[in-house]
Amino acid sequence: MNQTHQEKHLKSSAFISDIVIGMSDGLTVPFALAAGLSGAVQHNTIIITAGLAEIVAGCIAMGLGGYLAGKTEQEHYQSEKLREYNEVEHFRAEELQEVKDIFAGYGIDEQGQTILANQLAKDKTKWVDFMMKFELGLEEPDINRARNSALTIGIAYCVGGLLPLSAYFLTSDPHSGLLLSAIITTCCLFIFGYFKSQVTGQPALKGAIKVTAIGLIAAAAAFGIARLIS
Repeated sequence: MNQTHQEKHLKSSAFISDIVIGMSDGLTVPFALAAGLSGAVQHNTIIITAGLAEIVAGCIAMGLGGYLAGKTEQEHYQSEKLREYNEVEHFRAEELQEVKDIFAGYGIDEQGQTILANQLAKDKTKWVDFMMKFELGLEEPDINRARNSALTIGIAYCVGGLLPLSAYFLTSDPHSGLLLSAIITTCCLFIFGYFKSQVTGQPALKGAIKVTAIGLIAAAAAFGIARLIS
């Protein structure tokens, strides 16, 4: 019987990473803020106002952070690429030896190293690309990485932040809002942690419990500090 080999690899790791960053912070930070305020104020209006302000500020800050990280990654790659072009141009022998050393690490004998290095050196662009990947361990970033990262993180933060805050729209007092918000956030954290772990190939139940615990600890700390201050 012929069996078709299907490889299953995670190819959108950057996109998944951005969602995790935005959603995890969006679920925990606004929830912790609302929980803290619930121990210090008497009306939901104040919590809703502060929560919405925090979500807007968080979206901007997190999105900007993602954008700057993406631009920095692109600039770093281009800087290293220019340096590598200069090295293969002016230090050809040394760079050829580095290529041989890389192939040696894969168990290729000296004759094979020489043949492969000389063949690769015929095309300077491919030579530099090879060195970027196998010497420096750098992959060329997507040209739209900075923009996409900013949008993904910002939107994920907004969605995550509105989930715990929605409880205060549906209740009449901070105590009831906190109770419903805790239930909503706990369920969301668990579900988010579960699917995040599944997508990234980690133990799903363990990941769900870990994400949930971190979020609830943050909220409990904020609530306790607000109680002490008030």
